[in-house]
Amino acid sequence: MPVVHPIANQTVTPPFPTNSTLNPAAVAVVGFINDILNDIPLPLWAIYLIAVVGTLLVLLCCLCICIKCCCKKKKKKQQKKNEKINMSDVNGKTTSALVQPDVADVDYGSTKKQRGKLLYSLDYNAAQSELNVGIKQADSLMAMDLGGSSDPYVKVYLCPEKSKIFETKVFKSTLNPVFNDHFSFQLSKASLLKSTVVMQVFDFNRFSKHNMIGELRLQLSSVDWNHVIEEWQDLGEAAEFEEEELGEICFSLRYVPSAAKLTVVILEAKNLKSMDIGGSSDPYVKVQLALDKRKWKKRKTSMKKRTLNPYYNESFTFDVTFEQIQRVNLVISVWDHDAMTRNDTMGKISLGCDASGNQLRHWADMLSNPRRPVAQWHGLLTAEQVNSTLTLKKKIPLQSKLPFLRDR
Repeated sequence: MPVVHPIANQTVTPPFPTNSTLNPAAVAVVGFINDILNDIPLPLWAIYLIAVVGTLLVLLCCLCICIKCCCKKKKKKQQKKNEKINMSDVNGKTTSALVQPDVADVDYGSTKKQRGKLLYSLDYNAAQSELNVGIKQADSLMAMDLGGSSDPYVKVYLCPEKSKIFETKVFKSTLNPVFNDHFSFQLSKASLLKSTVVMQVFDFNRFSKHNMIGELRLQLSSVDWNHVIEEWQDLGEAAEFEEEELGEICFSLRYVPSAAKLTVVILEAKNLKSMDIGGSSDPYVKVQLALDKRKWKKRKTSMKKRTLNPYYNESFTFDVTFEQIQRVNLVISVWDHDAMTRNDTMGKISLGCDASGNQLRHWADMLSNPRRPVAQWHGLLTAEQVNSTLTLKKKIPLQSKLPFLRDR
C-alpha cells in the first residue's frame, strides 16, 4: 500500500516488503528504516548514490591502511636484516670475516664480481717426488681493457716456499684463452701436504702494472691424490696479504743481427723496497749476460742516492752473435749500495729463449723486431726465485773464450 509523505506530499514505494509473513521484529526494523528514508528530504536515487560512494570511500581507506601496515612491517624486517649484515667492530672486522660458508651455498647476487673460471689439473708422482700442475684454459674472464677484453696469462707457484714462479704465455685480446701449459715442482710428500698451490690470472700491460683478474688457492693436504685432478673452478679475489712488493723496472731491448749487437737501456724503476733505516735506498742496476747458463759479461748503472723511484736512461751494448743470442740469458738486478757493508739485492729478473711469461714475451718481441728498441715494465722477483730457475754456473769455460784450445 503506498505511503504518503507528510511534508512533500509525494508517493514513495517502500524498499522492503511489508507483508504479514515477516517476523514482527523484522517488520519493526523495516518500518524504522522506512521512516528514516522518508524523513530525508532527498530523492531515493540520491540516497542510494550517497550510500554507494560512502561505502567505496570506507573500503578505499581500509585498503590504504592495510598497504601502509604491510610496507611498515616489510621495512622494519629489512632494517633488522641490514643491521645484522652490517654489524662490525668485532675485533676490528666485519661479521662476514668471522663466518666462512661454503661457496656453493652462498648467492652473492649482483654484488659478486664475476672474474671468470679456470680449468686446471693436479698430479703427484710419489716415486719422483714431483707435483705437476696443468693450466688448461680459462673462460668468461673479467674484461680489464677499455675495448672490453683482456690479455691474460697465468702465474703459478707454491706457498709458503714460493721458490719457483712459472708463467704461461700471454694471449692477446681474449676472455677465453686456451693455455695447455704444464709446470713441475720438486717436493717431498711431507712438504706437499703443507703447501698451497696458487694460480693467479693477470691482464698483461706493456707499459704499466699488470692487473690481477683473479686467483685460485688450493690446499694440497685436502686433495685426493689417488687419481689425477682436473676440474673447473671460479676465480676469486686476490689475497694481497701474501704478496711482497719489490717494485718494478722498465728497460728496452734492441738487437741488430747484422751487427751482432745487443743494446740494453735501463730507463727507470719505481716503488722499490726500502733498504735503509731512513725508509729509502741507494739503488743501482746490474746488467749481466749468461751464455749456456754461465756468467759471461756484465755492466752496471750509476747509483742514485736516497730514492725508491730512480731514473737512469743508461745504455749498454754487448757483442752477441745470432747463434749466441738463442743461448743467452739476460739478468737484470737492482741493488742497494752500502758504503760500510755489503750491497744488498733488491730484486731481479731474467730474460731469454728459455724464460716464460712476460720475460719470454719481451725477449721474443725483441727478436721479431730487429733494429727496433722494445721497452717494457717488469715486476721484480726475489733473487732466490730467479736463481733457482736460472741455476747459473760460476763462469764461462776457458775454451769457449779461447777457441784455439778446443782442438787440444
